[in-house]
Amino acid sequence: MTVSAPPPASSAPSAPDGRPEAGSKGLRKGALGLLASVVIGIASTAPAYSLAASLGYVSGEVGVKAPLIMLLAFVPILFISYAFKALNSRIPDCGTNFTWGARAFGPHTGWMSGWAAIVAQIIVLANLAQIAGIYTFLIFGLDGLADNVLAVAGVGTVWLIAMTYVAYRGIELSAKLQMALLAIEMVVLLIFAVLAFGAVFTDNAAEGSEPISLSWFNPFQDLTWSALSAGVLVAIFAYWGWDTAVSTNEETENSTVTPGRSAVISTLLLVTTYVLVTMAAVAYAGVGTEGVGLNNPESVDDPLSPISEAVFGHTFGKILLLAVISSAAASAQTTILPAARSSLSMAVNKALPDRFAHVHPRFQTPSFSTWTVGIVATIFFVLLSTLNEGVLLTDVIGALGFLIAFYYGTTGLASAWFFRKEAGTPKEMLQKIVLPLIGGLLLFAAFFTTGYNLYTGESETNLFGVAGAFVMGIGSLLLGIVFMVVWNILRPAYFRGEYVPGSEVEAQP
Repeated sequence: MTVSAPPPASSAPSAPDGRPEAGSKGLRKGALGLLASVVIGIASTAPAYSLAASLGYVSGEVGVKAPLIMLLAFVPILFISYAFKALNSRIPDCGTNFTWGARAFGPHTGWMSGWAAIVAQIIVLANLAQIAGIYTFLIFGLDGLADNVLAVAGVGTVWLIAMTYVAYRGIELSAKLQMALLAIEMVVLLIFAVLAFGAVFTDNAAEGSEPISLSWFNPFQDLTWSALSAGVLVAIFAYWGWDTAVSTNEETENSTVTPGRSAVISTLLLVTTYVLVTMAAVAYAGVGTEGVGLNNPESVDDPLSPISEAVFGHTFGKILLLAVISSAAASAQTTILPAARSSLSMAVNKALPDRFAHVHPRFQTPSFSTWTVGIVATIFFVLLSTLNEGVLLTDVIGALGFLIAFYYGTTGLASAWFFRKEAGTPKEMLQKIVLPLIGGLLLFAAFFTTGYNLYTGESETNLFGVAGAFVMGIGSLLLGIVFMVVWNILRPAYFRGEYVPGSEVEAQP
């Protein structure tokens, strides 16, 4: 059997007019520095939206322990970020978990890991489009249209197509847009936290506020294992997305170092932001079920909006809506980036049709993959919105937790296995093997726990008597197996090992 490295993309351009040189796949080399890479990593998680969507559910499970949960959920994420950092230092391929899964455990594992990531990204794009559509109407005071399924679908579609176009036009334009959107988002969150803490310390907080206490961070007091597990699983969703910083590795300066460093820095900045804002919200509003309390059933889907109006006042009360729109738009655009680049890498290695390997000669972006991701996400968004009367949030978060745990967990185990014979120093063993292994095992435990909870739990929708979130999550993985088998029959070269993902960019140990 002949084993060969994947060939360069046929459309890979040269570097005229002083443009950065094209890499082996035709992507623009050296377009991103450390700052831009960190910005993309943070923006992909949609901090403002993630907090707005998850804080009510987390506090519903654990009450005032919500800041602790945000901290604990960070632990497996940090461990997995070290797996991404280690694997990227050796194989800086834009296929990331597809490439690393294939190199560690074989082509089938790599294919399924890549599929899980791409599907998760397409699913969340539908969710982000819904959020962008709803909040666009809310910020202009058009509350009636915000409840109109067709109106939200229309505006959400415009947002998706616009962000797809930006991703298509080039990674540098994407980075510049992200810096602007993330700046709005983070400044608003910081001002919110400062004003909320100020109100608490001056006894001007809302009725039901909670005095800040170290007991909030004690996991052995007033916290059951079931509540802890449920809260962490929801909070993990809030951290997802930082790995986009690694997916753009072939377009980043010093591709074996900068992307991995960006991933770790992104997660550290995220946990700081999440714990700070969560503490401010719990202290100011409390965890009650009335008023602006985090567990008020009328606002549990987005408790930050009423709290924001109370903190900023009626005149500036909608400032957080601007942050959420900015967050959703930024995340939608950066979510398209890794999905398109995973598809590109898979196609270059013959794991997907060759058409996905096409790179635009001028913009140096995976043009066909980018537009395919955007269009498929738009169709999925419109269909799901129409069929389920706009109900997406809970089911999407449940299904995403399932898929995220699978491909993050696979990456953690891949790092431990890939470097098992290269322990090196105690520090290297810890960061390349031990922490990724623990993170991978924790996330696979979450994978099976989530699967069981989704199968036996309630959902906003039900299909065949089973929770819609479970059908969406496990169904997408089963669909991936079907596609993988069909592609194996039609084009078996990749599955026979005739192509070695990442071999053209692999660094020497």
